[in-house]
Amino acid sequence: MQVIKPAKDMIIAIDGYSSCGKSTLARDLANILNYTYIDSGAMYRAVTWLALQHGLVNDQSVDIAQLGNIIMNLSISFQTKDLKNEQDILINGEAPGEKLRSTEVSANVSYISKIGLVRKKMVEMQRMMGRNKRVVMDGRDIGTVVFPDADIKIFMTASLKIRTQRRFMELKTKNIDISFEEVKDNLKTRDLIDESREESPLRKADGAMVLDNSFMSRTEQLEWIVSKINEQQFS
Repeated sequence: MQVIKPAKDMIIAIDGYSSCGKSTLARDLANILNYTYIDSGAMYRAVTWLALQHGLVNDQSVDIAQLGNIIMNLSISFQTKDLKNEQDILINGEAPGEKLRSTEVSANVSYISKIGLVRKKMVEMQRMMGRNKRVVMDGRDIGTVVFPDADIKIFMTASLKIRTQRRFMELKTKNIDISFEEVKDNLKTRDLIDESREESPLRKADGAMVLDNSFMSRTEQLEWIVSKINEQQFS
């Protein structure tokens, strides 16, 4: 794979559905470009984890006023822990690790993510993280809201069956007891909430290239985006 160094510092925005491999592609791309990788989804999981820790979530109902107080002075940062751009997210200096990927957080993150004050805070923080460019950021609204003028925009998708299988296998490797149907229902619910929420709904950004990686390997999807970046250098 021949990587042509971008002629200018760029912001690369990768949006798409849950469990379609956004983080994997974004991390791999940031690694070969020597860019900073920012996992915006982990930031929303961080807020969800905090809300759960403080008992602010009750049967999909959230104490928004208290949550607003908690995130007012929230500090989120990323700490690279190896040469593959694997990261730990630090929440007010604490690294919750795999707790952010728990089924409880997964079941509630879409409800937290649709809250206006949460999205406003996260967008503010994400824009600060990308102010010097040279970043690859993935999420749901990066190319539409956070960085609508991003240099490269990708919208990722994959079939529900494929996404369910990927997420199911990921959870199984972590010894999390959950059925295939439970994972599928969780993804369907998250898709519905992401697409229908009033605040920054999930949609393809203007000018975004669509990547359906249902039947692509990790290497193939990376080669695809690298080829698109290389093409842009000569367009």
